Amino acid sequence: MNGTPRVASFDCYGTLIDWEGGIGSFLYEFALRHQAEPAQNGETMRRDWEAIQFSEIQGRYRPYKDILADSLRQWASIRDLPYRDDDGESLARAMRSWQPFPDTRPVLLRAREAGVRLAILSNTDRDIIAHTLRHLDLQFDVVVTAEDCGSYKPSPHNFDRLVAELAVPPEDILHVAFGFKYDIGPASRRGLSTAWVNRHVEEMPAGERPDLVWRDLWGLPALLVPDPPPGAGTG
Repeated sequence: MNGTPRVASFDCYGTLIDWEGGIGSFLYEFALRHQAEPAQNGETMRRDWEAIQFSEIQGRYRPYKDILADSLRQWASIRDLPYRDDDGESLARAMRSWQPFPDTRPVLLRAREAGVRLAILSNTDRDIIAHTLRHLDLQFDVVVTAEDCGSYKPSPHNFDRLVAELAVPPEDILHVAFGFKYDIGPASRRGLSTAWVNRHVEEMPAGERPDLVWRDLWGLPALLVPDPPPGAGTG
């Protein structure tokens, strides 16, 4: 990507919010209710649950609260753990409380001060993200959820909805995300520039190539350097 983006759009959970830590802690605590020594750590549990969740969002659209509950029910069944209906409700409540990464607000504030418009494209329900926006505590120009779209990322429809609501050409948008299968590939195919936030220094998946790779969100302020005036030299 060349120059400062006019718009920075973000996946929310996992990119701005510590979704992986939140779900890993929830699942491990869930297992601890019934097992003195769970066989897996929270990260392994989270990966197993995420695979179920990803499969669920490929079907017909359902509210994300229902996706959370059904994926948790399946995850618990595989482990012979008891599941009650209020367990799914507990997961949705927990998601409302998950907190931003330490770099999230400082980076977003710096971007806004530099004149960059900010947007969120998230696989969630409006009532869940309303609580998350309280934790982020800053103004976004556009927030698009799966509930608005009637579909989940990686559907191209969600990215088309984002571009339409921003009312700018796709090439003016830098989409920032931690997930390849949800965001990086589909955003690139719709003409958006992409930045992969690789917080865990993971090996890049095969296939799609992001335009930028960052260790954290501080890669964004590095782009926010005013262009020098025409004819300016280096001295």
